Amino acid sequence: MPKLSLSQADIIADETLKKGREIKAKPLTVVVLDDGGHYKVVKRDDGCGLLRADIARAKAWGVLGMGQAGRELARRAQSLPVFFSGLAAISGGKLVPLPGGVLIHTPDGELVGSVGVSGDLSEIDEECAVHGVKAAGLVPETGDEA
Repeated sequence: MPKLSLSQADIIADETLKKGREIKAKPLTVVVLDDGGHYKVVKRDDGCGLLRADIARAKAWGVLGMGQAGRELARRAQSLPVFFSGLAAISGGKLVPLPGGVLIHTPDGELVGSVGVSGDLSEIDEECAVHGVKAAGLVPETGDEA
């Protein structure tokens, strides 16, 4: 059973931040979780706001908890606001249904963790996360219907 290694998590975080700097994103915070929802890596650019790590964790934790990536959760939250309000309550606020929460799979399709990014627009957060996951040789799942 493959696991997300610390070196893979470091690559994801480093490459996510690097992509953010390349595209001139606002300062980003990255949280990488293993498949059990435990922290592997937390990294933040200089100048990040105080809540960014909590938001990034909530994006990563939410996608793991629901088994669906951020874009899909965002779509579902729009159509099921009462359900997602309940989820926010039972999760203690640890679920943010927005792009920027990305599931991480092995090339064989096994779920090994998630990454959450916060700092810029959710779509930019997601773009950077996808880059980081791919740089580690893993497969990102964003919930994009395409």
